Amino acid sequence: MSVHMQKEIEKLKKRLLSLSALVEDTVHRAIRSLRERDAEMAHGVIDGDVQIDEREVDIEEECQKILALHQPVAHDLRFIIAVLKINAELERIGDLAVNIAERVLFMVTQESVEIPFDYAGMAEKAQAMLHKSIDALINQDVALAYAVIDADDEVDVMKREAYRQIEEFIRRSPDLLSLYTHLLGISRHIERIADHASSMAEDIIYLIEGRIIRHRTQEYRPPNES
Repeated sequence: MSVHMQKEIEKLKKRLLSLSALVEDTVHRAIRSLRERDAEMAHGVIDGDVQIDEREVDIEEECQKILALHQPVAHDLRFIIAVLKINAELERIGDLAVNIAERVLFMVTQESVEIPFDYAGMAEKAQAMLHKSIDALINQDVALAYAVIDADDEVDVMKREAYRQIEEFIRRSPDLLSLYTHLLGISRHIERIADHASSMAEDIIYLIEGRIIRHRTQEYRPPNES
């Protein structure tokens, strides 16, 4: 690898990690705005999406420039491909945080009601998955990436339970249908954040091992893993 390309890749890595930190903070603030019924914070999440979008485009353009000018191969090529995919996943997670914030803005105009599912537990797991995916990228940690993928099943179970509980509340209080529909949406958005964090983990495994494990996680799981 040329010295110049090495510098370009290091710069790209820093940009991706910076975007990761921004997206992680955005998700945290979106969930906090829900917990605290904070319209100002929700507006901040929505307004901040422009910055995420701009950084996502900058990273994609940087990847294209490296591909065109340096024609990387082997691990360097895998790194660029993985960055392109992780970059897109992060942008989508930012969009989901915005979706949560938009629903919060509706909810703060309504009478406060009990949230009939463990949204805090779901959000905590989804945020932990995102954080661990970023750590797995930084430390090139395959085992941690697999742990993220495994955790996605737990969030899926929690989402199904959320749907069951919210549907029960709708039957009890049909006059609150609109409010509970927004809560259904929030549970779905949180679950999708977990899905994208899991996809990031798959991309990290591809980066490290050069294997595409999408849809075939068990087939490619390391021998020392259950």
